[in-house]
Amino acid sequence: MNPRISVLTLGVADLDRSLAFYRSGLGLPTEGIVGREFAHGAVAFFELSGGLRLGIWAQDDIAHDTGLPSTGVSPTSFTIGHNVSRREDVDEVIEQARRAGADITKAPEETFYGGYAGYFLDPDGHLWEVVWNPASLPTE
Repeated sequence: MNPRISVLTLGVADLDRSLAFYRSGLGLPTEGIVGREFAHGAVAFFELSGGLRLGIWAQDDIAHDTGLPSTGVSPTSFTIGHNVSRREDVDEVIEQARRAGADITKAPEETFYGGYAGYFLDPDGHLWEVVWNPASLPTE
């Protein structure tokens, strides 16, 4: 297997609400919801750095497609990391997420490894870490 992830899809309760959060609140670029003409097909994608795409798809539609039961989100099952280039960017992104309606679960603070980070939950309980790590800065 070629170790590459090209799409990360989040199951959401309300596709329109999540679209507004990610597009209008966080400013992620998207063409909006596509696939409404298909039963269980409505989805939205956001273009991220490095060719990665973030998808949002109704959790019930994911359950239908996979044959698995729809269960609640556990915010501690995984985190989505957003590395920033400057320490002050952490505060700016956390504040942008708060204004968009995110639940700030941990205000930005110094980390044990010499960085600076904070956490927020999106409207469906997916946990995002916003982090400045001087040993692992993103390439622009």
